[in-house]
Amino acid sequence: MTLKKLELSGFKSFGRKETLFFDAPVVAIVGPNGSGKSNVAEAFRWVLGEQSLKSLRGKKGEDLIFNGSSQLGRLSRASVAVTFDNANRHFASIDFDEVVISREVFRDGTNEYKINGSTVRLRDIIELLAGISIGASGHHIISQGEADKILNANNIERRLMIEEALGLKIYQWKLGESEKKLGKTEENIKQVESIRREIVPHLKFLKKQVEKIEKVRELKLELQTLYRDYLKREEVYLSFTKENIVKEVTGPQALLADVSRQLAERESRQQAGGHQAEIVVEENKLRELETKIRTLRLQKDDLARALGRLEGLLEFREKEVKKVEPGAKIPFAEAKRLVEELDERFAEIEKATELESVKRVANNLRASLNDFLTNYENKDNHPGEVRVNDDLEKVREEHSKLQSQVQELDKEEGNHQTEIGDIKENIVRLMQTAQTAEHDFYELRAKKSDLELKVRTLLAKKETLAIEEENFKRELGEAGTLIGREVLEYQANDISWEEVRNEERNIQEDRRRKIERIKIRLEDMGVESSEVLKEHDEVVERDAFLAKELEDLALSRESLLSVMTDLRGKIEVEFNSGITKINQEFQKFFSVLFGGGSANLELLKPIKKKDELSLEMGDEMDESSFAEATEDDTSLKPGVEINVSLPRKKIKGLAMLSGGERALTSIALLFAMSQVNPPPFLILDETDAALDEANSKKYADMIENLSKYSQLILITHNRETMSRAGILYGVTMGADSVSRLISIKFDEAEQYAK
Repeated sequence: MTLKKLELSGFKSFGRKETLFFDAPVVAIVGPNGSGKSNVAEAFRWVLGEQSLKSLRGKKGEDLIFNGSSQLGRLSRASVAVTFDNANRHFASIDFDEVVISREVFRDGTNEYKINGSTVRLRDIIELLAGISIGASGHHIISQGEADKILNANNIERRLMIEEALGLKIYQWKLGESEKKLGKTEENIKQVESIRREIVPHLKFLKKQVEKIEKVRELKLELQTLYRDYLKREEVYLSFTKENIVKEVTGPQALLADVSRQLAERESRQQAGGHQAEIVVEENKLRELETKIRTLRLQKDDLARALGRLEGLLEFREKEVKKVEPGAKIPFAEAKRLVEELDERFAEIEKATELESVKRVANNLRASLNDFLTNYENKDNHPGEVRVNDDLEKVREEHSKLQSQVQELDKEEGNHQTEIGDIKENIVRLMQTAQTAEHDFYELRAKKSDLELKVRTLLAKKETLAIEEENFKRELGEAGTLIGREVLEYQANDISWEEVRNEERNIQEDRRRKIERIKIRLEDMGVESSEVLKEHDEVVERDAFLAKELEDLALSRESLLSVMTDLRGKIEVEFNSGITKINQEFQKFFSVLFGGGSANLELLKPIKKKDELSLEMGDEMDESSFAEATEDDTSLKPGVEINVSLPRKKIKGLAMLSGGERALTSIALLFAMSQVNPPPFLILDETDAALDEANSKKYADMIENLSKYSQLILITHNRETMSRAGILYGVTMGADSVSRLISIKFDEAEQYAK
């Protein structure tokens, strides 16, 4: 992997955009104090994820942004971008030939991280860099005054720095992630177990409910079987019974209508009088005729008496005629008067309707005749004037007239008698007809009553059948509610009308009662199967899911434990192997710098001993428990001690070294660590400042050797160091307080170095 360039814009003293290209294995950055050359090292540290503002010589985020000068205003943001060549895919997760990591800070302290222009998290940056042995410890960036940082660190911090230098940080990170996942898995296991414990009582309750539901299902199956038989039989019964009732009631209803019509007609005739009225009419006619006959007979009696008197008068006149001498005359005026008086009297007789009136008129007539005779018996002058024969003739005419009247009365009476006979016959006939009609009427009424009873009975059956039909529909609805659409399968049952008709109705009623008993049992159970089953299935499914999740979590825990064991083993193996390699290089570099002596790294035992840990845990620990505790607790891991022995001096241990000796020792160790697992680049910020000329040459030789494994960026004042650089960048600062870069090729740098 090759570090290609670094771009700075607004970072600290770099008020304008500047770019450093790293086209040589060794690039040196030189410049006077205060020019801002150390800001380049801090820019590397910052863009690669440094979070400590103190290590960047600042207190807050905006301290990293160019604050302006007399000639250039302050900026609102600062950004740094570092570009790596990824042609060989050292960044395996990024399929680009170049990887650009950038960081930007704003005045409000907000930071933005980007990889190839896409915004990412700081975590993504750290994870990406861990894969190329660049981490937060900053062992690859050694700033001025921090060269002996690894010497000043405690044993555990030193171990972490060495692990990072050995490229074990990625494993540590994976181990940390696995530990977090394991912790989360353990927490999830507890939560899932807790949830399972919580749902157990409810699940037991639901299981009991399901048992009830199963019983309900059995009852419903039984009910369905009963319903299929009952409903089919009931449907057949209702259908054929209704048809039969319609047939049975049609004839009686028609006959009843006819009988009712006949009775209505007879009652109408009776209201109008009927035969009885006709009889009354005939009887009234009979009475009228009888009255007329009685009247005629009275008239005849009167006429008979009048005739008797006229016959007596006629006999008397005939005798008078015989006595009167021929030629005797009665005056005409007197005769005329007598005739007129007789006419009046006869007119009265003709008009009289009562016998007394006839008698009175007859007496008057007799008196008139007697007066006439008396009058002419004493007068001698009359005999000659009126002839007796005329008077006699008049009496005879009257007598004849009365006889004619009597004959007419007899004829009229005969006619009336004939009519009376006819009327009596008609009355007898009408009475016989009335008796027959009355007999027929009562027979019709009796027949109507019988028909009405029959029709009412059939209609009552029809009403009862209608109620049974409603009950059937209600029962069918309840069956549908209890069983569902499956109940309609009853129609497939093959039950004939003959079979239903030949069965006692109470057997069907027994079936209904049995159905009702099952329905009551279902109602008493009070189980809503759909909701309960759904909830039960959901809870069972949830419990199964939780069980599966527990199983998966257990497998995940085992997998994580296995991965963690493998990672710890790998870290331990590679760490021990790395320590061995570092010791070899450390000894070599130390001997070069000090002209002999010895230096090595020593693994120390854990700070806490087994018995002390046991006392803290409160019980006796076995070896496996102690090993597990040691793995999980950083303080229990073996620390790293640095042992040195200077040549020609009885000096052992770091505490007895001088400042220059500490610097050389730290340089030897850092170079040794870089040799074992070379980082992509090393930044050395004036780590050679304290070296004399002889050691500067040794330092430069080691630099040249290290450049074969890592790109070196050297911030230095040392001419020997600069002489080994392929490119020199000079940092200057003008009156505007802005750092600027001037690049010089190696041949030019060599001239400046000399």
